[in-house]
Amino acid sequence: MLIYHKPEGELVTRSDPQGRPTVFDRLPPGRWIAVGRLDINSAGLLLLTEDGELANRLMHPRYGVEREYAVRVQGTLGASELERLRRGVELDDGRAAFERIEPADARSRESANRWYRVTIKEGRNREVRRMFEAVGARVSRLLRVRYGPLELPRDLPPGQWRAVANPVKLQKL
Repeated sequence: MLIYHKPEGELVTRSDPQGRPTVFDRLPPGRWIAVGRLDINSAGLLLLTEDGELANRLMHPRYGVEREYAVRVQGTLGASELERLRRGVELDDGRAAFERIEPADARSRESANRWYRVTIKEGRNREVRRMFEAVGARVSRLLRVRYGPLELPRDLPPGQWRAVANPVKLQKL
């Protein structure tokens, strides 16, 4: 298994008809399966495995594997918007709610942008962005920082990968 720090601007696909860069361009040879996706404008932790069963266990909603994100939102959300995101908002593909949402940095209260830490257990297409949009907020930056028990290493630069030393704890999910 690999941990990859996906930068913005790369696609999570084997090939792109428009010739844009993909995460697979930077990986060592192998039959890598991306565990979940991050859209072209999102960055952060991407897991890759050659084990299809493990990939399914990590991605399928029935297993409830948490994904945690650092999200920069333009403006500040009020208490009512935060509560709606906790209780759930209606999206075009069904109801969605954050398991957790909290301001990430109290010092950013006076700025035009505000960082939040959010956790979900599904991972539908652009789910985090669409949830914020449902309460009238616009996401300006999205970074996945954790997938299950694995965190994005602070010393792993964007566009680089690292082998997971002990993926056994993932096998138990």
